[in-house]
Amino acid sequence: MTNPYEQDLGQCAANYAPLTPLSFVARSATIYPDHVAIVHRARRQTWAETYARCRRLASALAARGIGPGDGVAVLAPNIPELYEAHFGVPMIGAVLNAINTRLDAKTIAFILEHGEAKAVLTDTELAPVMAEALALTTARPLVIDIDDDQGPGGKRLGDLDYEELLASGDPDFAWQPPQDEWQAISLNYTSGTTGDPKGVVYHHRGAMLAAIGNIMVWEMTHHPVYLWTLPMFHCNGWCFPWGVAAVAGTNVCLRKVEAGAIYQALADDGVTHLCGAPIVMQMIIDATEEERRPFTQKVEMMTAAAPPPPSVLARIAAQGIRVTHVYGLTETYGPAVVSAWQDRWDNLPEEERAAKQARQGVTYPLLDGLRVGDAETLRPVAPDGTEMGEVFMRGNMVMKGYLKNPSATQAAFAGGWFHSGDLGVQHTDRYVELKDRSKDIIISGGENISSIEVEGALYRHPAVARVAVVAKSDEKWGETPCAFVELRPGTTVSEADLIGHCRQELAHYKCPRHVVFGALPSTSTGKVQKFILRKQAEAL
Repeated sequence: MTNPYEQDLGQCAANYAPLTPLSFVARSATIYPDHVAIVHRARRQTWAETYARCRRLASALAARGIGPGDGVAVLAPNIPELYEAHFGVPMIGAVLNAINTRLDAKTIAFILEHGEAKAVLTDTELAPVMAEALALTTARPLVIDIDDDQGPGGKRLGDLDYEELLASGDPDFAWQPPQDEWQAISLNYTSGTTGDPKGVVYHHRGAMLAAIGNIMVWEMTHHPVYLWTLPMFHCNGWCFPWGVAAVAGTNVCLRKVEAGAIYQALADDGVTHLCGAPIVMQMIIDATEEERRPFTQKVEMMTAAAPPPPSVLARIAAQGIRVTHVYGLTETYGPAVVSAWQDRWDNLPEEERAAKQARQGVTYPLLDGLRVGDAETLRPVAPDGTEMGEVFMRGNMVMKGYLKNPSATQAAFAGGWFHSGDLGVQHTDRYVELKDRSKDIIISGGENISSIEVEGALYRHPAVARVAVVAKSDEKWGETPCAFVELRPGTTVSEADLIGHCRQELAHYKCPRHVVFGALPSTSTGKVQKFILRKQAEAL
């Protein structure tokens, strides 16, 4: 029998358009052309001006042969040029790859080659590491320098700078939305569980829904003032470049996240929203009297990574800032789970309120499913807050997959769910709480550090026989790497020597802060018992 609701009622141009967050900038520029879109110290840029600059960027890149499926990498701090790239690059079907500014040259070179970047936009302050990375690559992409007048400057690496590029572009460029909302919009690299970065591919549909999800769970109204304390390279700034455009907000850019700059933005720019790891929260709390500035507006802060201690939550609330705790991964467009607040918790004692707030929580409105279950069978655990399992997610807010890595993609999606690798429990009210990371990832200042990568660097020291790296709690960074080392017979080396060795091998934030010498606890088969080392690290 024919279904009358499907007969002769197909998709057409009048009733269907692929979802894309690029539509947000066009709408805000049309409806609120004179509203300030970007603040960068003295620089003020309206939505009409921002839209025109995004179109210029798209036009200029297209004129230089960049098009659908081409990678465009950006190495820059939180400045207007990186914000504009979130729209200008995908306007021509190209794929934006915002690179972590804290990475070493070898890793950046890997990313440029693996992502097949056809163009690279690089801030002049970061010229030394980019020059070294480019020297390590076989391909020569188009290199465009960003000479931000708020930065310290640096050597030019390219044939032209960003403003020269935009001057050659058309502000009325007729960009086209994607024909398919499944089309890739961005590429983000995550260290995952090994030292080799994996390229996480986002699509237009997921990026749009993640941006809307952030607006919904944060109850963002029109014209918020958003402070860029969260790196835009991190999961595309949790998709907030697109989300702020959707509500015609104001983006306050920060080249460097410092307490004085945060308070200045709160006082002078009227910031209403900001994101960041608990270290940013601690920075606000620990500001000196000289750095502090009074502000009267209500401020919302979204934080992820390790849950903030109750004392920190209480102290940040005393500053006039309300915290929303979220959870997600690079593979889920950033936050996809939120510790949704219940009014009945308002009158709980402070410690109990903080414990509720610190849980990872429940699904975003646009995430289809969240489960804690058996790592092999996916059988759900009992919602008793005790039985532990792996955290699984599925739906439109899960990545397209890993670039050029079908086996990793297949493994991540086995059984029809995304396998997070995180271990947790589910409480009776269905809120999820993380308990451990099954893959030994260390989260320091909101950045993932692979213990295997750090171990590999230490193994390259001639005195090291065996090594294991675990997370150690840190008041400032949340977690830092702690290394346990067995030395080769007849060798001597100091803690400072090994840390210095790691600094030659790794980005500095990945290096261990503590090195403990001695025999490693092992099973009969020689496997290191890291749970013992974690306890020892916490006792240091």
